[in-house]
Amino acid sequence: MQPNFNEIDTLLNSDPIAGYQQVQTALAALWQGERNHIANLANTSALLFCHLGKLNWAGFYLYDGHELVVGPFQGKPACVRIALGRGVCGHAAVTGQTQIVPDVHAFADHIACDAASQSEIVIPLYKDKRLLGVLDLDSPVLGRFTTADATGLGAITTALISACDWPV
Repeated sequence: MQPNFNEIDTLLNSDPIAGYQQVQTALAALWQGERNHIANLANTSALLFCHLGKLNWAGFYLYDGHELVVGPFQGKPACVRIALGRGVCGHAAVTGQTQIVPDVHAFADHIACDAASQSEIVIPLYKDKRLLGVLDLDSPVLGRFTTADATGLGAITTALISACDWPV
């Protein structure tokens, strides 16, 4: 069944919880039969970038055993490597907690890859207590991200982790 992308856009604006459920359904359709983590991360970043609205970057940083390295994304070219504990992404990776930053200029260790970014949300990706990476979304709008975004994106990343074969 092909997802109704117009319905996703409408729901995300009027009922974010239902909207994120539709996003997750659409992503599950894209992931069906595909276990490659790069392919699924690429389609996930593309769908999120196209349908969440007010984003200037959506993508993944993957943990290589030492640091976070840019993975599939949509947006302007990005910082390639981020040390654990540095910036919003590195902080989310180390703490294992979603980070919602309403104003990136107020985050003491923010790494500015795109000067247009004003707010950010980062969801850590862990499987069996092993860090895989992070999902990072940036917005040119202050206060763009809410707890509804954190909940919806958290559910999406949980499903994504299960939908992929991850390198050991």
